[in-house]
Amino acid sequence: MDQPSNSIARTLALICTKAAKPAMEVYGEDFTPGQKADRSPVTEADRRAEMVILEMLNRLFPGVPVMAEEQMSNGIGCNTSGDFFLVDPIDGTKEFIKKNGEFTINIGLIHERKPVAGCVYAPALGRIYLGGESAFAADLPPGAPFDPSVLTPIATRAPPTMGLTAVMSRSHFDPETQDFVDTHNIIEKISVGSSLKFCWLAEGRADVYPRFAPTMEWDTAAGHAVLNAAGGCLATPEGGNFLYAKEESRYLNGHFVGWARRPG
Repeated sequence: MDQPSNSIARTLALICTKAAKPAMEVYGEDFTPGQKADRSPVTEADRRAEMVILEMLNRLFPGVPVMAEEQMSNGIGCNTSGDFFLVDPIDGTKEFIKKNGEFTINIGLIHERKPVAGCVYAPALGRIYLGGESAFAADLPPGAPFDPSVLTPIATRAPPTMGLTAVMSRSHFDPETQDFVDTHNIIEKISVGSSLKFCWLAEGRADVYPRFAPTMEWDTAAGHAVLNAAGGCLATPEGGNFLYAKEESRYLNGHFVGWARRPG
């Protein structure tokens, strides 16, 4: 794709804000969540937001394949041999159901198995994050038009000498995560839902995000793009590259650690 990554990220931000409208309509209602075949929760917001995203991506980026979570749950994939988009219309469905605001709308562009542009929008919290060549964020209440002029550059922070702040999943904490905490200089743990964990690293609010519970590629692509653009990285626990288009694993991610700054 020949567009600059920052320009692509701004277009993805526009799409995310449009998808937020039906998501927030459902969020404001009394709704009953459903359940997918893998027993994970799903709401009407997932389906409605994904429809908006798919229509706009197909119109604004014709010919670029799209892998979207709800389509994948229905057995509809895409060609991942070249550039493609990864879409999670509602990341943090459990947070959406709890109505704690910590859910996000996510679109990431993959090029050569790495994320090169992405947007994460948390409409209930009124905060949007973009990553391309650079990383940006802005306060953006639901329903407000996206205005690129209000974007502010963000960057990760250097590791504090006194110790690290770790962001953790609000819904998943396991023995492997505890082992990681015990063997690193972590002095504070913060629980937050969805891909906001990547964004908190990206804007200098935390230093590390260990994840040893299962995730899918669409869960991480947008946040990974924002984190990379802000100066951070996502790596395997051994320090290897974290790649996408993992057809052999049906796009299931392995364990990873998000770092505000690459260690060493």
